[in-house]
Amino acid sequence: MAKILVLFYSRNGATLELARQVCRGIESVTGATAVLRTVPPVVTVVEGPAQPVPASGPAYATPEDLAGADGLVLGSPTRFGNMAAPLKHFLDGTGAMWASGALAGKPAAVFTSTQSLHGGQETTLLSMMLPLLHHGMILVGLPYTEVALHETRSGGAPYGATHVSGLASGGLSPDEKQLAQALGKRVAQISLKLRSAQQD
Repeated sequence: MAKILVLFYSRNGATLELARQVCRGIESVTGATAVLRTVPPVVTVVEGPAQPVPASGPAYATPEDLAGADGLVLGSPTRFGNMAAPLKHFLDGTGAMWASGALAGKPAAVFTSTQSLHGGQETTLLSMMLPLLHHGMILVGLPYTEVALHETRSGGAPYGATHVSGLASGGLSPDEKQLAQALGKRVAQISLKLRSAQQD
């Protein structure tokens, strides 16, 4: 089985919902399984160590989750056109994996959510790609053969799956769900092809 890590940070739930749709896309591929993980929040005042397990939702990611994955799909809400600090903090701690090349050659993709239509989605996606490129990962996007990219009136970009929460009080639009699933499916399919090529 190809294990695809879906690693995200979500504050209000929109990015979590995108992550779940990405997992659905991964799980639609025979031979692939999704592992959903989050990162703890970053606070300026430390009252004690972070709890090892969150009160609810997916477990916190460990470096072993990342190193043991065959592929990665990374998600964050936008923060002034950049990824959120908790996700950046987690990635900043992956220097040993960078030095060893543990992630080199593995496929990776990104997704984001924002409140407003012009809230910096594409720059946030690009900001998440930068550390993945430094790790030597193979970036996977959404090609325009995905019909929903032509039809969406909310989220979705060739750089990755997106959601605009200010446009829809009912959660993700059908196009946003479809594109998030397509992104997960592409990463899973490419992971399996790379694993097969390495075994030959």
